[in-house]
Amino acid sequence: MEINSFACSEEERGGLEGMFRNIRHSSNFLCNHDFSKDMGKCRVDAYALIILNNCLPWFTPVLWKEAKLRICADGGANRIYDDLPNLLSHEDLAKVREVYKPDVIKGDMDSIRPDVKEFYAGLGTNILDESHDQDTTDLHKCVAFIKDSTAYLHDRNLKILVVGALGGRLDHELANINVLYTFSSMQIILLNDENLAFLLEKNCHHEIIINPVTEGPHCGLIPVGGPSKSTTTTGLKWNLDNSIMQFGGLISTCNMCNSEIVTVYSDADLLWTISIQKYSNQISKVQKT
Repeated sequence: MEINSFACSEEERGGLEGMFRNIRHSSNFLCNHDFSKDMGKCRVDAYALIILNNCLPWFTPVLWKEAKLRICADGGANRIYDDLPNLLSHEDLAKVREVYKPDVIKGDMDSIRPDVKEFYAGLGTNILDESHDQDTTDLHKCVAFIKDSTAYLHDRNLKILVVGALGGRLDHELANINVLYTFSSMQIILLNDENLAFLLEKNCHHEIIINPVTEGPHCGLIPVGGPSKSTTTTGLKWNLDNSIMQFGGLISTCNMCNSEIVTVYSDADLLWTISIQKYSNQISKVQKT
């Protein structure tokens, strides 16, 4: 059956492992570009989009168009207002700002500019001031909103894509990774121009489908939440075989995908990260196929 927001199935296996979940992951949202017809048919799973107050990836307009729900976390609205038109420089500025209107702006409102707030309020954006809550980050607030939203209640397979979540200030980046653990039952993918990252739940068999046109080959498996006493992988250049991983010891960074299917099993939650191909590289790879 389908569970979480990636295509997943649950199977019963014998031996020492008994019952476990077999989870398949696919970053198919990355293949939804204008040239996707050259890449074959690509079914894109439903997702909500969160914009943080950081540099927007070049593929933000594509993600925006296909999102079921679009939320700006506080100053993320400034990024949509100021920076998104630069990614669509061939289009009329005023039209871009009207068309790319967030459904919701939520946060403690310490970063959004007054003119931006007024502009989107005039377009009908739902602005939710959570300035009374200084114990959670703006990303946490937005994910909590999605969890309670009609879109998520109707589709528990809804992914959450968070752009601007990687890079920039390290404390912000670590706070964003912490949200993955706080909402571990939801499938949240952190993105910037060069990388994506998501959580692999412990005691599950994970099958990660790699599209070499859009992602890889550089990747990593990181025991952020605590040590792993046993991690086993296939499909990597340097595979792990019942390996112990922990900070202060071995962690699997600077690894590479050796296959279009990577499998991971671990007794601890792991952060999976993989590089995203630049647009020029994607076009080049498509033209060669």
